[in-house]
Amino acid sequence: MNYLRSFIPWLVYAAVSAVGWQWGALAGLVVSVALLMADRAAGLSLESRLLEYGTIVYFAGLSAVAFTHPDSGLKDYGSALSMGWLALIAWVSIAVQRPFTMTIARRMAPPEVWHTPLFRRINVVITAAWALSFTLTAIAQAAIAAYGLDTVFSILVQIAGFVLPVRFTAAYPDRARARFLRQSGQRLDVQEGLTS
Repeated sequence: MNYLRSFIPWLVYAAVSAVGWQWGALAGLVVSVALLMADRAAGLSLESRLLEYGTIVYFAGLSAVAFTHPDSGLKDYGSALSMGWLALIAWVSIAVQRPFTMTIARRMAPPEVWHTPLFRRINVVITAAWALSFTLTAIAQAAIAAYGLDTVFSILVQIAGFVLPVRFTAAYPDRARARFLRQSGQRLDVQEGLTS
């Protein structure tokens, strides 16, 4: 579950927004900056952090809008905007050949596998799964807001939008490695270090 750490600012935003969307946006900004600073203090590289930098940009912009126009109609579309922004980050990270999950996966995988084609392929596929989930969730959230549907629908869609890619992320690397080993004829224990 180490990869969920990158989504903490988004979860904080969702929780604190119950008090007010401007406070949720500010809390998301503070937490996202704090997490990036903690990574820096821990000696982790801050390169290729599209998700983290994109999160900071989003919450900085949302905070500015929310505090200057607290009654903006955008607040009704907060979930759709958030998921749409996450989808944009994920799709862009694939387009620039730096899938956002690679930074997360490097926290769990040994350095010797970071530059292998299999590691890269696994992360492209996982990032695409997240991007698709974010996109579909954003569309569903926009429809829920537009039609004024009950909050329970929004919560269920939001949960599904995270649970489905989490489950895929947990299962896919093993399947991809097994397929790779079958195709290459290698023994499973030779590649045990390849994780995502």
